Amino acid sequence: MKRTLLPLSISLLAAVLVAGCGESPNARGAESADGEVTELVFAAVPTEQSDELEASFAPVIAALEQELDIPVSFEAVSSNAGVIEAQVAERVDVAVYGAFSYHLAREQADVTPVAVDILAPEAEPAIHSYGMVRSDTTDVESLADTAGKDVCFTDPASTTGYLAPAAGMIEAGINPDSDATKVFAGGHDTAVSSLLAGDCDVAFAAATFIDELLPARGQLQPDQVEKVWTSPAIPGPPFVVGNWLPEDMRTKITDTLTKYDAVSAAEAGFCEGAEQPAPEAWGEQAGEPSCKWGGTGAFAFVPTDDEAYATIREICETTQAEVCTAGE
Repeated sequence: MKRTLLPLSISLLAAVLVAGCGESPNARGAESADGEVTELVFAAVPTEQSDELEASFAPVIAALEQELDIPVSFEAVSSNAGVIEAQVAERVDVAVYGAFSYHLAREQADVTPVAVDILAPEAEPAIHSYGMVRSDTTDVESLADTAGKDVCFTDPASTTGYLAPAAGMIEAGINPDSDATKVFAGGHDTAVSSLLAGDCDVAFAAATFIDELLPARGQLQPDQVEKVWTSPAIPGPPFVVGNWLPEDMRTKITDTLTKYDAVSAAEAGFCEGAEQPAPEAWGEQAGEPSCKWGGTGAFAFVPTDDEAYATIREICETTQAEVCTAGE
């Protein structure tokens, strides 16, 4: 029996951003009586099940706790809007969210991107989005064929799950607002499962979910979907640090994130008992015990800065999406 997902308007998300209705942590990291930071709050937006997300960041948090010598608490915030709200209120000290969410946050919160993941040694710090159909679909071969279709996106504030695909549709002559029926599935994994269940004709998701994460979990077989579109390179999800933290602490956070990779993190004992063999794409380190290093299962994190996210501003200019200007 076909399930129906309710479309979510972008104007609703914009209202959430402006009104501050998204869920967020209740308190910022602790400070001592003399103003010294004694605990950090780390937040990420679920692109999958929250328990799996927390487990993937546990080794990163363990590294931060060792290097900073203070506790770091983890919060899985329900939406991109919620993390942004929390950083505006200075309730989240370190966050990981999509490139587009950083585009929104930089206009509202006093934050700086400091690191971004790479998925293999020597890889570029960039990601891609895929447009997919079920393998038995015969009437959609490109984005130009999405007119009149039910299209599954992830979240209105997701770069790979909505904004980049919307820009691609516009460039193909399709207005995603009026020429297709938008369905926001909530996450990358749920967008794919919705496609497979027949709730949409086309779905968009980050490439790493299609190439690695979902197949590894047995949730996607190679012959179940066909790719009809691959986005240009998109800057990856940054680690964003609040500028209200002391400068030496911000430097130490950046140094910690870029000091280890997934293999050296395992050697340091940050995922003891949960090691996994490094994938073949990691070359000489393939097969070595490694940690699940962040939500994308990255090899390492490398330094980044605001200029690396100029591409997102260009996507917003193309789409003119209402969510791009939320909070202005």
